Amino acid sequence: MAARKETGKAPFLLCDNMRNQWLMLAACFWILFLLMVASRFIPLTFRDPDNHVLNPRPLIWSAVTEIQKMTLSENVRKMQADHQPTGEAREDTLLVPRIQLDRLALLRNVCKNESIKNLTHTPVSKFVLDRIFVNDRHKILFCQTPKVGNTQWKKVLIVLNGQFTSISKIPEYIVHNNEKNGITRLSSFSKQEIQERLNSYFKFLIVRDPFERLISAFKDKFVNNPRFEPWYKHNIAPAIIRKYRKNHTESRGLQFEDFVRYLGDPNHRRLDLQFGEHIIHWVSYVELCAPCEINYSVVGHHETLEADALYILKKAGIDHLVSYPTIPPGITLYNRTKVQNYFSKVSKRDIRRLYARFEGDFKLFGYPEPDFLFN
Repeated sequence: MAARKETGKAPFLLCDNMRNQWLMLAACFWILFLLMVASRFIPLTFRDPDNHVLNPRPLIWSAVTEIQKMTLSENVRKMQADHQPTGEAREDTLLVPRIQLDRLALLRNVCKNESIKNLTHTPVSKFVLDRIFVNDRHKILFCQTPKVGNTQWKKVLIVLNGQFTSISKIPEYIVHNNEKNGITRLSSFSKQEIQERLNSYFKFLIVRDPFERLISAFKDKFVNNPRFEPWYKHNIAPAIIRKYRKNHTESRGLQFEDFVRYLGDPNHRRLDLQFGEHIIHWVSYVELCAPCEINYSVVGHHETLEADALYILKKAGIDHLVSYPTIPPGITLYNRTKVQNYFSKVSKRDIRRLYARFEGDFKLFGYPEPDFLFN
């Protein structure tokens, strides 16, 4: 009799369970919907490589960024559109090599343009050879371009040299210490040894929007100066102010418009010689790496560095030995608003003179003329 009573209750219990499950599913769906709506209004803040807080962005991020407006090839724009800042690199085995071919083809074509040869060609001098780091064990040459993630690539080379087993174990003070980091420069070899390495080694460099790189150099050396290099503030800044500021007063310190006026001056080399090799942080890619004279294997872009770093390590055959340090979300994105803000007090004449100096960098690596600054 008791069994019959329990059997009679079963349909009601089953109905109750089903109703509870449906209610739970409905509640979960409603919570998820509220979170999606709320996320559009909750800002997520990032910092750029120079500890600059970028504009707040929503948690649900649109893949369409300012960098897509750049006049690169269709493949490059597609890669940048697909490149989500999630902290997890997306390696597309078909897309990345195609983009690299586009970049190298553009580089070669611009190098052949005789009308701008004075902007794109430079001798492979000792200055250039000093910029190229060598790893003989894995036959790699890396041309350093300051303010474009150069520090992290130095760490990669230090690990490859066998001094440390991983990047995380490298003390920061060693990275930029030329006597302790164990990194060899191409200039230290004989002419024949140099040529052999240039002909047979894997060669790469990393570039970035030229004007954004100059902003980074200005902030790093004259505003923040995280490595405590006093000569930028006490020697270089006063010299620029005395020559390029009308009233010559130094009370406000070096301003960005003073810096631009100096860089755009056709006679800037007089001061460059006085400043010595400290100027490498704002020297053009053409002068640093001689991209029309040296046949580079890969050209990485800071704006797509996450995917490019994976490609470079794999192409060089070292991806099983070392990893490029994790790139925080948003770090490499081109920030047009920041560029506009920094150039807002700079005269149109000085901007055009600055562009004239770095025009070769813009054209060789597919960066468009910043016409939004001229209007």
